[in-house]
Amino acid sequence: MMTDLELKDAATGIQEEWGFQIPGTLSEETILNMLETRVIQLIEMGAETFIPMMYRLDISEAKLHGVLNEADVAQKIARLIYDRQLQKMASRKLFASQADSDDPELKW
Repeated sequence: MMTDLELKDAATGIQEEWGFQIPGTLSEETILNMLETRVIQLIEMGAETFIPMMYRLDISEAKLHGVLNEADVAQKIARLIYDRQLQKMASRKLFASQADSDDPELKW
């Protein structure tokens, strides 16, 4: 289960990436629903818009192809986007803590 701070960080990242206005009552479900709506719009715009966006978001091509022919494809792609945002947050947190280390070998 995510903490409120992690949920807020995920929402902030997604809000910046997608230009969403996320409501004050924040939940994973709300974020996923907003992403799903946007994914539907992207799919309707065509592959020339949709595919570059997935690439820019660094969504795994294998995972994307794995869900393209399933029911609720937009919902599953929204989940991939959300999970990728969480991975990015975890990486940033890890590298930030390493950068704060006193070990001079870890400093760039």
